Parts: sequence; C-alpha cells; structure tokens
Amino acid sequence: MIDQIAILAPGLLGASVARAARHYGAATGITLWARRPEVRLQLKGQPWCDRVADTPADAVKGAQLVIVCAPVDQIVALVGQIAPALAPGAIVTDVGSVKGEICRLSHKALSPGHHFVGSHPMAGSEKTGWEHGRADLFVRRAVFVTPLPETDAKAAEKVAAFWAALEADVATIEPDAHDEIVAHISHLPQVLASTLCASLARRDPKWRNFSGGGLRDTSRIAGSDPKLWKTILEQNRDEVLRAVRAYQEELHGMERALANRDWFEVQAILERGKAYRDPFRPIP
Repeated sequence: MIDQIAILAPGLLGASVARAARHYGAATGITLWARRPEVRLQLKGQPWCDRVADTPADAVKGAQLVIVCAPVDQIVALVGQIAPALAPGAIVTDVGSVKGEICRLSHKALSPGHHFVGSHPMAGSEKTGWEHGRADLFVRRAVFVTPLPETDAKAAEKVAAFWAALEADVATIEPDAHDEIVAHISHLPQVLASTLCASLARRDPKWRNFSGGGLRDTSRIAGSDPKLWKTILEQNRDEVLRAVRAYQEELHGMERALANRDWFEVQAILERGKAYRDPFRPIP
C-alpha cells in the first residue's frame, strides 16, 4: 500500500485509477487535480477521492506516487511544472499511449532523488471523461511499465507493483519497443476503423441502418475522440507510418488475389487472419 497518491487530469483512466486504488486498498490517501474548476467541483465529495487540489503543485505535496493522466502532448510540461513541489523520493508515472519521448524528457525534467517511470494501461475505451471511470477497468488488462536503462530499478518495481495491486497484467518493456508494439496493436486499428467509417461516409449514409454486428464491431473505436487520437498519431507518427505501410502490403495482396480470381490466396489470407484472431483471450 502507498500512503499518498496524486492523480493529475483525471479522465476515464485517471478516475479509474482512483476508483481501483480505493477499491483494492492500494493507497491510503488519494488526491486529484483537474484543469477545469467545474470538474474539480464535481470531483469533490466522490467516495474514491480524499482531496481535490486547486493546483498541480498542491496536489503532489506529500505524494509518494503521482499519476499524470493528461493528453500525451501535455504530459512532459505537467511533469516539469510539478517537479519543484515533489516530495523527496517521489515517483511520477503517466498513462500515455506513446512512451519514447515522454519518458526521456520527463526523466530529464526531474531532479535527482525523484523518478519518472512511464506506464500505459491497455484499457481505454471510445468513452472519455471521469464519469465513465470503473474500479475494475484494469483487471486482467495489460499495463506496460516502460523504464529507461537509467531509471531507478526500485522505482520501476514500485510502479509495476502498484498496477499489479489493481489486478492488471504488468509487462515491463523499453519505451521505444512499446511504441512499435502499440503502433501495430492499438494505433493501427484506430486508423483502420476511422478510415473505414470516413470512406463509408462518402456513400449513402442510410446504408448504416442495414449493417449487422460486423460493421458495428469493426468500427466501434471510430467513435473515439478525434482530437485525442490526432495527438496520439502525431506523437507516434514514425511507428504508425511503418504499421500502416505494412498493412497496405497485406491489403494489396488481397486486392491482387481478388482481381486475379486467385481464390486459394483469398482463402489463405482469410485463414491467416482467423488463426491470429482465434487465440485472443476474452475481455474481462
């Protein structure tokens, strides 16, 4: 158990961290800070929050662990803002879906005796906002912990232990390797879902009323926040481009097989896809 944690800019993930920390007893005291005054007012009195601070610096005072839940393009600036107010030995982590630059720059922003250890829970949703937070959001979900080679090993272990206390499945991996992985398994699916719907939007919009579960399942994440995803794709541009280009080669292979009436190849592609999909573990 951690004595005090501070959660900055809680949306879906930050509110879920707070709820889960309270539910599983992972922290004695939970302090929140939100950028907008009306959100801070709404958070006051929530049973999974002990205190709502008016500034980031006030929120982190005395906290052993700080979780930064801001959009990926705001994390480094917020880490630099709170750095002078951190308690001795404090650990800062985040929940951003891009890690390389965030980890390197946040590490440099902290003074000796403070530690930054990146995190990324693979537990998002097309929904946003603290109101959608859930105490069980991380149960049996993968959470990446992404220390740099120079990161204090004990600090990385404490961050991994915190997520494990929320019943997450923790994977410790180097930040740049993380960015390559999520470009393929998270960012590419978002690009595909969004461009699929963008393409269908050029057709008769009433066609959507005839769709079955296939289109709904395939396009669900196209309902995610476009501004949020624009920022994520901007931050992980190079890895996403590599993932998109690799996918284009596969799509072109299907196009060629269809054009040439190569039904054996069509079936081979479909079977390769099924073989990858079948072993997926069920979502909790």
